[in-house]
Amino acid sequence: MADALRLENVTAGYGPTHVLNGIDLVIPRGERLAVIGRNGAGKTTLLATMMGLTKLHGGTVSLNGQAVSALPPHRRNSAGLGLVPQTRDIFKSLSVEENLLAAQRGEATLEEAYALFPRLKERRRNGGGQLSGGEQQMLAIARTLMTGPQTLLLDEPLEGLAPVICEQLMQVFESLAAEGRTVVLVEQHAEAALNFAARALIMTGGAIVHDGPASALKGSDLLERHIGVALAT
Repeated sequence: MADALRLENVTAGYGPTHVLNGIDLVIPRGERLAVIGRNGAGKTTLLATMMGLTKLHGGTVSLNGQAVSALPPHRRNSAGLGLVPQTRDIFKSLSVEENLLAAQRGEATLEEAYALFPRLKERRRNGGGQLSGGEQQMLAIARTLMTGPQTLLLDEPLEGLAPVICEQLMQVFESLAAEGRTVVLVEQHAEAALNFAARALIMTGGAIVHDGPASALKGSDLLERHIGVALAT
């Protein structure tokens, strides 16, 4: 079985600027992967490079065993890769339901989206700009799921949200992973990320400086050394 994603000696960034430097990474299908690090470490650029949103200066990106380095983002999405950006990027002038239908591909249904996010069903006639921050994040996730991705990239989905909303979103991610989807979670909330993931990366300066079991980072000095946070075991 081919890996969900494979990056080999990837150097990438924006225009002539290099942000990622020689990234080698294999993500098996069905894996729960957390990516943590300080601001500016290259986490968002890593996801953007997987999605085809950066300038690839060197190396190769493969999705499900097929090279996609030359493919634009919409072709990667059609091949089963979905990104929920940190900026959410919903259509604020469209209703919740219109946002979802605009993204619908394949066998994804509104009923499935509403089952994951009952609040969106309640607000389905409301405009995207009328939603709370938590509801907008739910919509951003649901909209990406409407494209039918088997590999889901989540960029800081808990940022700025109330603890109760964070807990609800993490439960959704658990459900998606339990269905067999590959989930890559970039998150500043290290404890939530490590509780969810089986494997964790730490990034610094556009490079992966640690790659191992998520559980091993709890109580380790690696977190405090690289991101200034210490977690109890």
